[in-house]
Amino acid sequence: MNTTETLPDMNIYRENARRWLAEHMDQRPSSDASAESGLATEEFLKKKIATARALQRKLFDGGYSGITWAKEYGGQGLPLEYDVAFLEAAEHYVMPDFDTFNSTTFDVCVPVMLEHSSPEFLRSFIPKVLAGELLVCQFFSEPSAGSDLAGVRTRATRDGDQWVINGQKIWSTLAQFADWGMCLTRTNWDVPKHRGLTWFAVPCDSAGLTIRPIRQITGSPHFCEDFFDDVAVPDGYRIGEVNNGWTVTQSMLVRERGAARSADTMSPTGPGDLVPDLVAAARKAGQLADPVVRQKLARAHTNDYVSRALGFRIAQMTAQGDLNTGVAAYGKLFKGVYTPIRARIGVEIAGAGAMTWDPATPGADATALAYLNGRLISIAGGTNEMQRNGIGERVLGLPREPSFDTSKPFNEVLLDSAHWNGKD
Repeated sequence: MNTTETLPDMNIYRENARRWLAEHMDQRPSSDASAESGLATEEFLKKKIATARALQRKLFDGGYSGITWAKEYGGQGLPLEYDVAFLEAAEHYVMPDFDTFNSTTFDVCVPVMLEHSSPEFLRSFIPKVLAGELLVCQFFSEPSAGSDLAGVRTRATRDGDQWVINGQKIWSTLAQFADWGMCLTRTNWDVPKHRGLTWFAVPCDSAGLTIRPIRQITGSPHFCEDFFDDVAVPDGYRIGEVNNGWTVTQSMLVRERGAARSADTMSPTGPGDLVPDLVAAARKAGQLADPVVRQKLARAHTNDYVSRALGFRIAQMTAQGDLNTGVAAYGKLFKGVYTPIRARIGVEIAGAGAMTWDPATPGADATALAYLNGRLISIAGGTNEMQRNGIGERVLGLPREPSFDTSKPFNEVLLDSAHWNGKD
């Protein structure tokens, strides 16, 4: 935002937003009418994303997409409070819901691109994201490199003005519906593992890239495995400097571990409604007057509020540039610890009714599916143990854990590993 520009009057901005929303967006239906199954089939996800793309285009055409993103890349270039004001005005309207792309595209990948990619790439790419034309997935983890992201082995080799990528990625969420992916590769094997990494933006329809969905315990195909066989990428799609990918990774981890975009971050000025989903489950089970159940509802409600307040605080620190991966880990760790507890509370309240439901009733399976997915956040994006390590070392100043591979050239690390496994 150019500080010499005059900002719109907040009251006028809020009133204009309300007027535009009333004219262009549909009112959000009641919670019962809007309930949907948590079992996201391939067809369901395809339809959901297509609907979200159309709504996102409306926001873009109306000037309400990318409210805090730079004007030169298609955004509005306004401060955070304008984004919050629009969110408050839009609370009772149907807004774009891209499922996990809400996070991977708008929270993590594209903000990192804005920080590290070339202006030429951004001028072409970002407006299409804001218009809902491009969604970005994450090509991060590999079969041998999950929480230890610096251990990736997918190789990118320079070939003139382009790079050729070979390797495998896994757990890439909704990659089968993505238009592009943000891909971490190794470009130098003769230096320690953190120093030979480079990021690229890769079109998902690239020749040589194969994306295969993985079916979860719930039956939903949210995750994919990806195979890169001589995938050619122009150097102009590179994100950050060659072999300096760990700097980009740090930016990514800060956002992935808690620094949500303002549109998903509620002001913690009040606790909000008493856990509507769990109250509904207690009412259905005839347990609403039970004092033990009421204590469980209070616990869940308190923790929900703390989670929102923590997310808001982390978002504020991000906007002020006062954040590192250790501090961001608090948000990720809180959700990793609390989400399974909340899911169990739902099952305890609903009882046997949580395990059986009428498939024709929208949302009737939500409690069971929340329980099945309860441990996901404690693993995805870095385990709870990794978050505790980051907090201990980067925030509390505790000694780092001993490591044998951070100073060795990565190719030597692989040789040592082969010897230990009896493969020499």
